[in-house]
Amino acid sequence: MGKYHFIAIGGIGMSGLAKYLLEDGHTVTGSDIVDSKYIDALKKLGAHINIGHRAENLTDNIDAVIVSTAIKDNNPELIKARELGLKIYHRSDLLKEIAESAQKHNKCFIGFAGTHGKTTTSGLCSFVLDNAGLEPAFVVGGIVPILNTNAQHKSGNFFVAELDESDGTLVKYHPDILVINNLEEDHLDFYKDGLDGIIRVFNQVISQSKKVIVNADNDAIKKLDGKFITFGLNNADYVAKNIQTSAIGTRFDIYYNNEFLTNMFIQLTGTHNIYNALAVASAMNEAGLTIDCKKDFFSEFTGMGRRFQKVCELNEIQVYDDYAHHPTEIKAVLEGASAKFGKENIVAVFQPHRYTRLNSLWSEFKESFYNANRVIVTDVYEASESPISGITGENFAKDCNFEHIKGSIETVAEQLLPSLKKGNIVIGLGAGTITNLGKYLEEKNLANRA
Repeated sequence: MGKYHFIAIGGIGMSGLAKYLLEDGHTVTGSDIVDSKYIDALKKLGAHINIGHRAENLTDNIDAVIVSTAIKDNNPELIKARELGLKIYHRSDLLKEIAESAQKHNKCFIGFAGTHGKTTTSGLCSFVLDNAGLEPAFVVGGIVPILNTNAQHKSGNFFVAELDESDGTLVKYHPDILVINNLEEDHLDFYKDGLDGIIRVFNQVISQSKKVIVNADNDAIKKLDGKFITFGLNNADYVAKNIQTSAIGTRFDIYYNNEFLTNMFIQLTGTHNIYNALAVASAMNEAGLTIDCKKDFFSEFTGMGRRFQKVCELNEIQVYDDYAHHPTEIKAVLEGASAKFGKENIVAVFQPHRYTRLNSLWSEFKESFYNANRVIVTDVYEASESPISGITGENFAKDCNFEHIKGSIETVAEQLLPSLKKGNIVIGLGAGTITNLGKYLEEKNLANRA
């Protein structure tokens, strides 16, 4: 068994990998700049974790140091690791090793990829397989409901993983079944040539996969090379028909090769969640599982953490948190919310994530909020980027005739709370500190009542 040290172990992706290793019998150490619930969970499994990045956190008996793309060259632990001559793995290298080990043990490696929906589809697949008693191993980018974890090491015949395309590391994997939910321009700080670069990366991983399942309704996917199994709402191998949406969820039938396969109910609303369920159902069917016997587990899935997750309710005002930080994701979230609660009740609080994303997708973001009655824009969450002249939350809000609230998310909550009305559905949107909006609204509300 090995000893692994994680620099910035507390994130949702890194903590999942660390948890998987701990359950597999390895020794894990790590560090991060702040404590978190993910760190607490790892400590309970035996990990030794320091708060603060310091050279002395490393020793020379470590087999590999794990980093993400976010770790800079001047990180003191990374400098020390190089001085000691330790192996340094990007987190994708570790996931690659885990997947290859699973395949050597005859597990079917199902990888979910694409610009949007990776976390939900990989989490839904893991959830259904686990609840069906198949004991899957998995590493995904969010907390799976009821299972209350983002990773687990179990002895079943399946390994499920979310495969990230943001930094090109997608090409490291060789899935038995690759699912591509959709493709669209994103991560343009890495993909300087836009969609062309994304297509190149996906074409390479396609060439390395045994089976490839794609969304037939996505325009960019039509530019990919290869022979695919398809899912969609019209002309595809797996098609959703007879769709019925209500406040409690969505019902539809699945047809395979024009023949009825099964009917399905999911608690989630929005067209994107029909696609998500179709993606998982098609992957499981291609893996040889009988979907009709598993469909009830789809209906028990309540959505991933930070995916339209209700975080609190105050004065008959419901507050939701969602990781959506791309125009298409925001559209999908607000479409589902307005279908469930009515557009007139929707208050969207948008924290732009990265200057480069807001700059490159400015026009697309402007068109993303039509299903919200009121939109508040915060300052940009920089995610370690340097500012770009003129690219600010305030300027974006002015251009769209939205409201702008300057300052921290705590300040946003303090200024927003007095203007909220009974029946409002507040949705925090973004991949940064906006996730704390519900917590601060709750704290301010309690303080006002004291």
